Amino acid sequence: MTEATFQDGETDPAKTIAGGVATLARGRVPLALKLAYTAFMAVLIPVYWAYYGPTNFLYFCDLALILTLVGIWREDALLVSMCAVGVLAPQVIWVVDFLAGAIGMPLTGMTAYMFKTENSLFLRGLSLFHGWLPFLLVYLVWRLGYDRRAWAAWSALAVVVLLVCFFLMPAPMSDPGLMPVNINYVWGMSDHQAQSWMPAWAWFLTLLAGIPLVLCGATHAVLRRLFRAARS
Repeated sequence: MTEATFQDGETDPAKTIAGGVATLARGRVPLALKLAYTAFMAVLIPVYWAYYGPTNFLYFCDLALILTLVGIWREDALLVSMCAVGVLAPQVIWVVDFLAGAIGMPLTGMTAYMFKTENSLFLRGLSLFHGWLPFLLVYLVWRLGYDRRAWAAWSALAVVVLLVCFFLMPAPMSDPGLMPVNINYVWGMSDHQAQSWMPAWAWFLTLLAGIPLVLCGATHAVLRRLFRAARS
């Protein structure tokens, strides 16, 4: 941080603060973006906590929101890269499903809640972060570089979270209301009933292996190819 002093050796507070702001503004992530994202999170976190409860933050997308908040202020390529490798593919699927649902042709059902009029319009509006988060993450990786350790770090985190969701969190139910159930789809794609294509343990093991190896692995390969390596 820039430090200005008076002739008698005392620090000039005004110039010190101005120098600090200038240093932040020269960062690899624009200060305006940091402030805007922080303001959004200052609204989303308490609102989600009040309506959905703390277990809602076990969703990978919500974890990514929080890690991104820390990552943009620290300009931490590893944290941002973890979020990118972990949620880029699912968020792109969300966007496609949302657009398909908007024209009356839903694909996976994962965005069905966005079209339920009984759900608060304000809550659904906050959930539109799914639409812009992947583009933000791509921009941040472009600015900070892609940390090659991200795939292993996110995969380890994802396995722990999936185990918690499967063994400790509520399974699908006929009328869950706003309570988070079937978090991260550990019982199938519907929040109202478990999938019946295969035994529950087989579905879960498929997720446990498929998310790190296939979904995140493919994203990792693409990010490594397209973006420069982050500086250590």
